[in-house]
Amino acid sequence: MRDTSAAIVLEQLDSVRGWQEDFYRDLHAHPELSHQERRTASNVAARLREAGCDVHERIGGTGLVGVIRNGVGPTVLVRADMDALPVREESGVAYASTQTAEDGSPVMHACGHDVHVTCLLGAATLLATSTDQWSGTLIALFQPAEEAADGARRMLDDGLAPLVGHVDVALAQHVLPFPAGTVATRSGPTLSAADSMRITVHGRGAHGSMPQAAVDPVVLAAMIVIRLQTVVSREVAPGDTAVLTVGSIQAGAKSNVIPDHAVLQLNVRTYDEHVRTAVIASIERIVRAECQASGSPKDPEFEVFDRYPVTDNDAETTARVASAFADHFGERAGALAQQSASEDFGDLPNELGAPYTYWGIGGIEAEAFRVAQEAGRVAQDIPVNHSATFAPVVQPTLDTGTEALVVAALAWLGRA
Repeated sequence: MRDTSAAIVLEQLDSVRGWQEDFYRDLHAHPELSHQERRTASNVAARLREAGCDVHERIGGTGLVGVIRNGVGPTVLVRADMDALPVREESGVAYASTQTAEDGSPVMHACGHDVHVTCLLGAATLLATSTDQWSGTLIALFQPAEEAADGARRMLDDGLAPLVGHVDVALAQHVLPFPAGTVATRSGPTLSAADSMRITVHGRGAHGSMPQAAVDPVVLAAMIVIRLQTVVSREVAPGDTAVLTVGSIQAGAKSNVIPDHAVLQLNVRTYDEHVRTAVIASIERIVRAECQASGSPKDPEFEVFDRYPVTDNDAETTARVASAFADHFGERAGALAQQSASEDFGDLPNELGAPYTYWGIGGIEAEAFRVAQEAGRVAQDIPVNHSATFAPVVQPTLDTGTEALVVAALAWLGRA
């Protein structure tokens, strides 16, 4: 490691490691669903105030920011998401969640947002206690409801932009099923855009013994599913990427009753806005045509929800972070493959007019990953995000995520 501002700031990593590990285990054991992150937000706010940050709470519901203004210089926004998922934990760790939501459903930090929160708290604390090593403004943003796709947008709608002012760069990271201790960056489209759609098609109900009196929406829905399989295979160019999944069909309640409507829910993933627009248009065209072919008595209804933007990392920003990572992490820094997961982080810098980059850190015990990789069983043996068994190892995951945030922020704020 070179003798830079980051190196000097990170000499104090031992001073935060103890409380970070405790904070992480407590947070993992007490997850909260989207828009319910009240305990999490309260604990984050208390830790930020203890570090000396100017704290602004209840932005877009449970969102908050901690601000450190340290003289003249750039403004760097660093974001962590806070919400958990309705999953029953089966990781077996001593601090596993046994929590339930207000509706009784199980809750688990199955996506690693507890890692993100803990690492950003550690990074903000280190920077707050090392202000002689940098100059500018750090905005530590803790966002609710990433899993609901509207947390970033709600913070923006609730006045985030005038609160934070001009932002020069925005940064974020995600823990992934890679070897712990590693970091990985990628320029350009990195996470896919995602669009979920609920489609209601209408038929005419009748007794199951008299199909001639019906317009069967079950058959109509089945034909739509079959035709939708041609969108990616025949309408998207081979060099482009798209995923179209029909995840749910609901129609009827009894074997001998032909219902009067069916509801399909589907999800689209794309990396290019033109492909995104074309795929959604193809879906609507096919649905309308199949309804007409079946003699549907009413037009279909379309509802688009859970929309995520493509995460399109700025080339110059990414190169700057990648260079800083290479200096600090050495061979532990690498390239991130394009991911088909989606994120609403991009809504923040897109609205704030700031370039951004979003990278990955590993969370899997390195030896376990090596064994699985050598056996060709990574997909079978390594838990992935949203799995009931996904529980990143505490270390070196927390150290690596904290170091990455400090190093990246100081690529703008630091004094060489």
